[in-house]
Amino acid sequence: MTLTSRDKKVIWHPYTQHGLFPESIGIVKGKGTYLYDENGKKYIDAISSWWTCIHGHAHPYIAKKVSAQLKKLEHVIFAGFTHEPAVELAERLLKKLPKNQKRIFYSDNGSTAVEVAMKMSFQYWYNKGMPKTKVIAFRNSYHGDTFGAMSASERGAFSKPFEHNLFEVIFIDAPVKRKEKEAVSSIKHQVSRFKNEISAFIFEPIVQGVAGMVLHEADTLSKMIRICRENNILTIADEVFTGFGRTGKFFASDYLSEKPDIICLSKGLTGGTMAMGVTSCTEEIFNAFLSQDKMKTLFHGHSFTANPISCSASLASLDLMEKKSTWENIKRIEKQHKKFVLKIQNSKIGIQNRISEIRMKGTILVFELKTQDETSYFNSIRDKSVKFFLNKGILIRPLGNAIYLLPPYCISDKDLDYIYNSILGFLQSL
Repeated sequence: MTLTSRDKKVIWHPYTQHGLFPESIGIVKGKGTYLYDENGKKYIDAISSWWTCIHGHAHPYIAKKVSAQLKKLEHVIFAGFTHEPAVELAERLLKKLPKNQKRIFYSDNGSTAVEVAMKMSFQYWYNKGMPKTKVIAFRNSYHGDTFGAMSASERGAFSKPFEHNLFEVIFIDAPVKRKEKEAVSSIKHQVSRFKNEISAFIFEPIVQGVAGMVLHEADTLSKMIRICRENNILTIADEVFTGFGRTGKFFASDYLSEKPDIICLSKGLTGGTMAMGVTSCTEEIFNAFLSQDKMKTLFHGHSFTANPISCSASLASLDLMEKKSTWENIKRIEKQHKKFVLKIQNSKIGIQNRISEIRMKGTILVFELKTQDETSYFNSIRDKSVKFFLNKGILIRPLGNAIYLLPPYCISDKDLDYIYNSILGFLQSL
């Protein structure tokens, strides 16, 4: 039996309606930019496997470091114990993060990193004797699928069955171009209404991923953070997706003049090698939990908190991020994206009429297509495009009618050109 047929009998896949899509492609190998299926077909991973494999698949340097750690210490309880990879990783991350970040809390993935941040913010005020229960978040946001992260995300199809289990969140518009003033006015209004009830403002800095790679302005977001700070509201930057070079800077928060109080990391943290999450915070937040009173403890943890193997993978990924060649590749991809956008804009075959908007930031490139259906995650053009690109040997997973590229930093110009030409072919087929 093939992997696909065996899988079909026993596996329940994420974000998959098995009644419509009962079969999954069996992948047996990954190398660099490529994935290989059980029939020998090669695919270019144009989205870094859900935005994680920033250095490509099966990177030999990361594999070497993980292998060495496996022979030394595979895991140890992280309550009352510590180990070298966790301490070193925290030290190195804090050197890269905004200077106000002073403490690292480890968890298992992006959703749990956000979950920790939410609990930190709620209990921070509780410990200070000023309990606050409301949160501000952007419309169309996505922060994860656990209940706290889901509460802070856009209410829709993903959360509809659980809407009565979610805590109250105040949703406002993100400061996209030409709507900056409205965004600032909106947060001022909500802060004035609920000043003493709002615990935190959570946001995806610069790019809202699942919303369709929607970009917003750093200067305006900084103003919104300042408004929160002036009104004793904590700010949480969800950098699960935007961290580690994706936007052209190490962290998207590097674009901000006002820095968040809490930052969430995952995805590219381990170079896509292992599951891991990080929540960093200021010393002031940590100190609100520092007490002789045990009831002020942050009662949160995971069996695999600060797993040494995951920490070692993260350290190896950081080593690669600090290489000059990695940043040269990030700039090269950005340059190639710009050239392709210019080509489309100067096209004489009318394909620009099929695009409602082109957005780009760092290595992120997105085309929002004009369709008769509504603009949404469930737009019917998604299934057509997935099939088209898989037939071309390209892994692209559109967000509804938003086709985006998020390639590993090791992708070649040749592979980028092949993807670009395939996109042109798809646009011409519409």
